[in-house]
Amino acid sequence: MPLRSRVLLAAAIIVPLALATACSGSGIADSPAAPAAPGGGIPTGPAQGPQSLSEAGSTLLAPVMSTWTAAYHQRYPNVTITTAPIGSGKGIAAAAAGKADIGASDAYLSSGTLVQHQTLLNIPLAVSAQQVNYNVPGLRPGIHLRLSGKVLAEMYQGAITTWNDPKIAKLNPGVRLPGTPVVPVHRFDSSGDTFLFTSYLSVHDSVWNHDNSYGTLVHWPSVTRARTATSNSQMVTVCKAAPGCVAYIGIAYLHTATGEGLGEAQLQNTGGAWELPNQASIDAAVQSFVSATPANETISMVNGPASLGYPIVNYEYAIVSTKQPDAAKARDIKAFLHWVITQGNDAQFLNLYQFQPLPNSIESLSDAQIAKIG
Repeated sequence: MPLRSRVLLAAAIIVPLALATACSGSGIADSPAAPAAPGGGIPTGPAQGPQSLSEAGSTLLAPVMSTWTAAYHQRYPNVTITTAPIGSGKGIAAAAAGKADIGASDAYLSSGTLVQHQTLLNIPLAVSAQQVNYNVPGLRPGIHLRLSGKVLAEMYQGAITTWNDPKIAKLNPGVRLPGTPVVPVHRFDSSGDTFLFTSYLSVHDSVWNHDNSYGTLVHWPSVTRARTATSNSQMVTVCKAAPGCVAYIGIAYLHTATGEGLGEAQLQNTGGAWELPNQASIDAAVQSFVSATPANETISMVNGPASLGYPIVNYEYAIVSTKQPDAAKARDIKAFLHWVITQGNDAQFLNLYQFQPLPNSIESLSDAQIAKIG
């Protein structure tokens, strides 16, 4: 792993976060809950009788989570799971305060959060990525503009103000770029997407790293045309309405963004290659981090060393306390999360939103963490 990526990984761990089956075709409505696994490990089904769970957090994960919870309820009609796409920072805070049974985050827990809330776990559920989209009038159909981390940093700093700036033109020879003003769009809320995007900028631009750094909340430069949003879906809406926009948006919204006419950028990875986020480039990036993932699964996978890897990939985390109010609640959480990382990692769920399944060894690490919930 390049030294700079190692520095980011080590430093990122101390960044404090703000506020802190495929389903059965039969849909057997009268099936009793399955017995717990021998030895008190992972249960194979929820507790009997009416059960309820609550999830809150990442808007990137939200579309997949809604699909999972609907399928799980079809399989186990006695279990109802409510979801609230409120952003990663608020999801972590809700899990820490006991206001949500499961928090959802695109960013792992910081050391500061773990010191304050020592019972919290961050458990990978699937592999995701982040795209960079834009609204640039007049481009030829099928164009994927090349945008490097340094150029993106300067766009968000207000140093690059038009789309025909020589620095963008140099990356895109032969592409006729308009003089449309750049409109950087960023998240206003505490967001795991912001954590991922600013991590990428920090690796590639020393000025950004020094002045703005990275986290779920950062000090955004004052740029006259900048716009804000409070979710991935709002990022799409704001970008569509603002010619000249550039925005970072979770991969689950790829079809939404392109359906609204937004372009998708190729990003430069560590080796200098230009990649779009697709199955091959995401898998290549993640595989380079599998053996480095620690037992607590806290790791940044931004800007990895894979020569054909996409540079902004991540685990989507469930944030859960090891201390639950009763045995039924603990069982229900464990059973659901185990289902998600096994049957829920099937292509019929993940392919809808461009997510990728957990590698086998990461699934095992996640199960080991799930088993700690009690």
